[in-house]
Amino acid sequence: MKSAVETLGPTRVKLTVEVPYEELEPAVNAAYRKVAQQIRVKGFRPGKVPPRIIDQQVGRAPVLEEAINEAVPGLYGDALREHEIEIIGHPEIDITEFEDGDKLVFTAEVDVRPEIDLPEYDGLPVTVDDAEVADSDIDEQIEGLRDRFATLASVERAAGTGDYVSIDLAATVNGKPVEDASANNLSYEVGSDSLVAGLDDAITGLSVGESKEFETQLRSGDAGGEKAVATVTVKAVKEKQVPELDDDFAQTASEFDTIAELRDDIRSRMARIKTLTQGMQARDKVLEALLAKVDVPMPAHVLGDEVNYRKQQMDEQLQSAGLSKEAYAESQDKTVEEIDKEIEDNAAEAIKAQFVLDAIAKKEELGVDESDLTDQIVRRSQQMGVRADQFAQQIVNSGQLGALMSEILRGKALALVLDRATVTDESGNPVDLDAIGRTAEALEDELDDEVDDDLDDGVDDDDEE
Repeated sequence: MKSAVETLGPTRVKLTVEVPYEELEPAVNAAYRKVAQQIRVKGFRPGKVPPRIIDQQVGRAPVLEEAINEAVPGLYGDALREHEIEIIGHPEIDITEFEDGDKLVFTAEVDVRPEIDLPEYDGLPVTVDDAEVADSDIDEQIEGLRDRFATLASVERAAGTGDYVSIDLAATVNGKPVEDASANNLSYEVGSDSLVAGLDDAITGLSVGESKEFETQLRSGDAGGEKAVATVTVKAVKEKQVPELDDDFAQTASEFDTIAELRDDIRSRMARIKTLTQGMQARDKVLEALLAKVDVPMPAHVLGDEVNYRKQQMDEQLQSAGLSKEAYAESQDKTVEEIDKEIEDNAAEAIKAQFVLDAIAKKEELGVDESDLTDQIVRRSQQMGVRADQFAQQIVNSGQLGALMSEILRGKALALVLDRATVTDESGNPVDLDAIGRTAEALEDELDDEVDDDLDDGVDDDDEE
């Protein structure tokens, strides 16, 4: 077998493979044996039909086609190994020359991993938010807690923003009722803008028993995106009443006796959350800084496949939510073209990140050992609510083990770059990433303890009467 490589671009090559008939002959013989098992010829047992009879009954051309189809993938793989080509994606194979008894020539165009000139990544400067908890942060949490314990009281006045109303809602498109845009005795918070467009303006100022007709554009359902005429009738108006902020409220809403103790606990929890947020910001920003320092040629076919996959995923999610792409774009104050551009940009950035982190992992000679794989399988199985051995079997059966190991390796590469980065907060203070890691481990231990306590509380002791 002879093969040659032609570079078509920074991320695509063309292999030309020439195979003498003598090397193809074993595949031809195997094809005859396979066809012999599939046909029935009087006077011959299954599998024992000789080639000359197969040629008479079936013809030689289908046998040669079968032989080529079986042989080409292996020959293609041999050529890749010979030239040490690291491919990504699937090849486009074309049989360019073949006659019975003569050589086989085929070409294969395929995307290849681009050569990357890695930038210096030691000491990348990264700035994250301050971890200090302001009094206003605590006040916001307290107000949220008061909202959770709020009650609703009926009022005899017109509805306004923040009120909760009971309404009847109906909509028509071209004079025909829209079933999934109509409801009776529906509870709704005025100002939330969570139903049809224009509903908040229509309700504001209405008293019990009053109605108003307004034009809208439906956001979801079978008529999503269409213009409609809606009518809303107010059945009840209720005002939210939050509890007084005193020690009695602290005892009702928490395990603490005083507001001061409650505020101290909230401050402590928020400080830990903000510390963890710093870690996540540092990880994201160091990757962003790293990618900004390097240019990576983008394989067109790989990018196209990823963009199509992401668009399909979005279409399926919108369909399950009863939303059209146009309605979703409008809800985001964007055009469909802008949504598509975001998908394409995000896909390109994700592929670029994979290439760069793979290159760093190779340069730093990083690897994945059994403990890395076990830890990742355990974590993901817990997230999915299945046993670790079941999840591991699913990964193997679906052929995703290699992809999982690549993800682990990229995570290690990013962790290495982050560990060597210079991370400071907005006030200029250095951020201790090791301390953030210890905080994360402590929180994980606390959650595990809480789960264990819950389990213990729910177990009956058979020794106790």
